[in-house]
Parts: sequence; C-alpha cells; structure tokens
Amino acid sequence: MFFEFGIKDFIDILLVALLLYYSYKLMKESGSLNVFTGILIFILIWLVVSQILEMRLLGSILDKLVSVGVLAIIIIFQDEIRRFLLTLGAHRQVSALIRFFTGNKGEKKVNEDIMPIVMACISMGKRKTGALIVIEHGVPLDEVLRTGERINADVNQRLIENIFFKNSPLHDGAMVIRKNKIVAVGCILPVSHNLDIPKELGLRHRAAMGVSQESDAHAIIVSEETGHIAVAWRGQFYLRLTAEELESMLSKDK
Repeated sequence: MFFEFGIKDFIDILLVALLLYYSYKLMKESGSLNVFTGILIFILIWLVVSQILEMRLLGSILDKLVSVGVLAIIIIFQDEIRRFLLTLGAHRQVSALIRFFTGNKGEKKVNEDIMPIVMACISMGKRKTGALIVIEHGVPLDEVLRTGERINADVNQRLIENIFFKNSPLHDGAMVIRKNKIVAVGCILPVSHNLDIPKELGLRHRAAMGVSQESDAHAIIVSEETGHIAVAWRGQFYLRLTAEELESMLSKDK
C-alpha cells in the first residue's frame, strides 16, 4: 500500500509544529530550555521504543513514566502555563472573537484617561525625575501588585509626579494602573535578563522589559539620567518618545 498524504495530514503536522514552537518559546522565556530539550529527547526515545522497535516491556514502563511525567510538568511549570493561557486569552484576535459572540464591545481608552499619564511623564522628563509606570491590560498583574503598596486612587497628573518625586517614600519601584485607577505603587517587577538590551539602559528599562515579556501591559520609563521617555510593550522597546508618540502608543489596542 502506498502512503497517502492528504490535507488532514498536513494540518496535523502544522499543528504539531506550532505546538512545539510555542512550547519552545515559552520554555526559552522562562529559562527552562534545557528541560524542554530533555523532554523532547525522552519523547523521541519513547516513540522509537514503543512504536518502531515495539519493545513491550520497556515500552509499558515508558508509557507509565509519560503519564506521570505530564502531571509533573503541569505542576512544575504551572506559572508559565497559566501565563501562556492568560496571554492567549488576552490576544486581540481572541478578544475580538469573544466580543463578536458576546456582543460586548469592550472598554476603549479615551484621551481623558491617557493624557494625565502623558503630561506627567513629559513633566518628569523635563525635570529628569525617574519613573516607571505599568498600565495593565488583559493579563492580570496580581503577583506584581502584592509587592507594592495599595492606594487605589484616580489617575491624576499631580499625584503621579508627587509619588515619583525623589524625596517621596514611594518613588522607588513601579506604579501599576488598572482601569484608570492607580492601584499600587512601589511594586517590584520581574527583571529581564535578555542580553540584547543595550548596556546604556538601566534597571528600570530591564524591569519594564521583564513585565512586557510576561504580560500585555505597557511599561513606561522616564530616565533619571537623560529625561527620555520610553515604552516597553510585548517584548520591544520604543525609545525617545515625544508626547504625541507616547499618546499614540498608549492608545494602541492590546
């Protein structure tokens, strides 16, 4: 019999390739690439033993290990899996599909919500006051919020500037904004260890990149050394932004 290759087989191979790619990407971002490689090698050995060589005894032992191993992987990488599912659910194509079926148009940012943040960043940049502001979107930042001080205040330009004033007790760390509310200040962000980040960018930039890699949040940085404004979003930096560029960046859909 000749091997028949149809459209269903092509889709099957494509889905497996996508699964492997996103698993590789997830493991690489979490620093578990060696674990991912080991899992792939084990799966290849299991397939060779059970499917090709048809060793029943060794194959049955590996079958048991695989069934237990799946549970172990879920336990070990529960945070990474949760983050991946949250990011997937917050993706704009998925969100648009959900809104289509539910009829919910969703909340849209308006200029009145963004402008106090923009004006505060421009003012702090002129005075070279360092700041780090994180605007939460679809992926919750509850773990980050636990590291800071809860204040739950309306977004206000003067309040933002006062919090990041050098003599303020809460100026260190990040401010987190959720639904036009300053929910916490002095928060600790996960620091990115990406070696491609330019050396002239400081710890604030690395912290902003770290939270942008783990969520869909906008992370705004005001440099204390230069006064320049930058945004980290979806693992990329947007440097030396003007007021108009910052407003446009914050108005982008998730």
